[in-house]
Amino acid sequence: MAEEAPDDIWGIAHVYASFNNTIITITDQTGAETLAKSSGGTVVKQNRDEASPYAAMQMAETVADEVKSQGVDGVHVRVRGPGGNQQKNPGPGAQATIRALARAGLEIGRIEDVTPIPHDGTRGPKNSGF
Repeated sequence: MAEEAPDDIWGIAHVYASFNNTIITITDQTGAETLAKSSGGTVVKQNRDEASPYAAMQMAETVADEVKSQGVDGVHVRVRGPGGNQQKNPGPGAQATIRALARAGLEIGRIEDVTPIPHDGTRGPKNSGF
């Protein structure tokens, strides 16, 4: 394993993957400064393809090139699904995004799930079954 230089610049890749769209935002380590962002609509023509793994890979490549030109060497990934009272697991674009970021030459640090989970928020939908 290579010795890590102290001047490596790291960012945070915030990946929101729902079943309708995938949004990638890369920020600095504080999360305050946005370095690059992209969503499924910027890559594909059909709305139904916005959440596809193909769109996620294309977005990740463009975003990775953008931040590499700014001197970022690696990213910590924060994956977020729809959460709340909707589905907890992320959409199909999440895994493809992480894989494409790694393939584009960015080092992947920590991968964490930041899907919001309600601590007894609003009442759930009624049960229509018998």
